Amino acid sequence: MNSDYLTISEINKIIKYTIEESEELRSVYLKGEISNIKYHSRGHLYFSLKDETSKINAVMFNYSRVLKDFSPKDGDSVLVHGRISVYEASGSYQIYVDSMELDGLGNLYVLFEKLKHKLSEEGLFDIEHKKKIKRVPKKIGVITAPTGAAVRDIISTINKRFPLTEIYLFPTLVQGEDAAPNIVEMINLANTFDDIDTIILGRGGGSIEDLWAFNEEIVARAIYNSRIPIISGVGHEIDFTISDFVADKRAPTPTGAAIMATPDIEEVRRYFQSAFDRVNNSINNKLFSLNQLINKYKSNYLLNNPIRLYEMKEQKIDNLYDRLNSYMINYIETSKHILEKYKSNYILNNPKVLYETKYDKLKLLKDNLNNNINLFIDNKNNKIDRLKLKLELLNPESVLDKGYSIIYKDNKVLKDIDLININDDINIMVKNGSINASVKGVNKNE
Repeated sequence: MNSDYLTISEINKIIKYTIEESEELRSVYLKGEISNIKYHSRGHLYFSLKDETSKINAVMFNYSRVLKDFSPKDGDSVLVHGRISVYEASGSYQIYVDSMELDGLGNLYVLFEKLKHKLSEEGLFDIEHKKKIKRVPKKIGVITAPTGAAVRDIISTINKRFPLTEIYLFPTLVQGEDAAPNIVEMINLANTFDDIDTIILGRGGGSIEDLWAFNEEIVARAIYNSRIPIISGVGHEIDFTISDFVADKRAPTPTGAAIMATPDIEEVRRYFQSAFDRVNNSINNKLFSLNQLINKYKSNYLLNNPIRLYEMKEQKIDNLYDRLNSYMINYIETSKHILEKYKSNYILNNPKVLYETKYDKLKLLKDNLNNNINLFIDNKNNKIDRLKLKLELLNPESVLDKGYSIIYKDNKVLKDIDLININDDINIMVKNGSINASVKGVNKNE
């Protein structure tokens, strides 16, 4: 029985063999846009090719790589040749590319990246410039083609989600050379309406050529300068345009833009019902609390017997009056006592005694000061006399009064007999003059 079942490997081999046997798939020419490209360290290329609605995985080995003077990158529109086969390990089919060249649309992607970088450097994409989308809009301006699926999807979605919103349609070209100026004109026209809350700028999917009007610089700057917030819903979810980056919000599709621009009426109903329930509960709770408070006041003894409150206040006033009266009597008695004390004060009754006391004290201080000054002067005079006596005793010339003399040699006092020789000139100082002499002999004390 188990022999009837195939393994995964077997079925993948069968599928691979079946595909490779197909003449149409052995040599295939494809046109698409590169995404998720990966350069392997061994030189192989792994990437995907996509168009408006589908994609296919692709691999290009280094030994079979034939490129026409360019390095593939995400977003490049390319023309490739190869064969379709199955990668058995994952069971996925892919194209094995042996040649690749840049399609003319690749130049549009280069222009796209260049303008994107320029506007990004200028700050047109910065989050601080994004305007807030009004949560509940009264009027919405729709800038798109007047016919086609996009305008129908936008209008039907708005009417379904929030039918209270009014829709202003600003018909415009969305493809071709005149599309970009026409879009700018409609954006500026919509901004002349004071009551429009939100603008939806949209169109259905298409190739990069079809969507190119939304990659024009004039459109980007018109969106940036718009007073009214703009939601960009251009193409399918995988499509990105310059308008998406500069707009205040980017939606994956025109329908998505309508969803972003409006609240769901059912959600609004649920919100208001919930708010109503909360307010109703709050009011009921408040009324219940007030009713309890009223009952409490109704059962209050004092409120039912207000005279009691008056009696309590009267008694309190009496107590305060008695305390104040007692305080005033005590204060008056104390003041009288102090006054009697001042009246019986001897000095206050005899102010001359105070003067005489101060006078005697001042005289005593004066006498003490004079005595201290005289004593100080006497002490200093005595000290000077003692110093004079010491100076006279220490004066070397005072010995001359006693008949002594001083001998000088070479203007120096001669103190030692060993310092003089015969025939040396000396000078002898006496009390009233000096004698010049010459040494005739020298005798030493034995």
